[in-house]
Amino acid sequence: MARRIYVASSWRNSKQPAVVAELRTAGHEVYDFRHPPSGVPGFSWSQIDPGWQAWDADFYRRMLTAHPIAARGFLNDLRGMLWADTCVLVLPSGRSAHLEAGWFCGQGKRCIILTQDGEEPELMALLATDICISLDE
Repeated sequence: MARRIYVASSWRNSKQPAVVAELRTAGHEVYDFRHPPSGVPGFSWSQIDPGWQAWDADFYRRMLTAHPIAARGFLNDLRGMLWADTCVLVLPSGRSAHLEAGWFCGQGKRCIILTQDGEEPELMALLATDICISLDE
């Protein structure tokens, strides 16, 4: 059965594009945060400020809640989450991807964690529908 899948991962995860491609080849519709349907490139903090890693907490909060690029990125991903019936969390990933996966679990939607050797175990992964160790699974 074909699914509408939201792939949650990190820009730093080099496997993310291959996971998106394999899921599409298998006949699924896939939301790709790197290339959202809006046609605007996926969000990264460096679009707002190349020095984003030096921000203090107050400035981060202001940029998150008030900057139009952050708002557009958030809405792109939120629309993808609302559209999808399944999340595939591709590890390793960061905090945002884990928040997205947690949202899917809380909504009662399918959430699959794709892990590999060397990943730190996480107890709350038991919230997921499945934990897979290969894309074939």
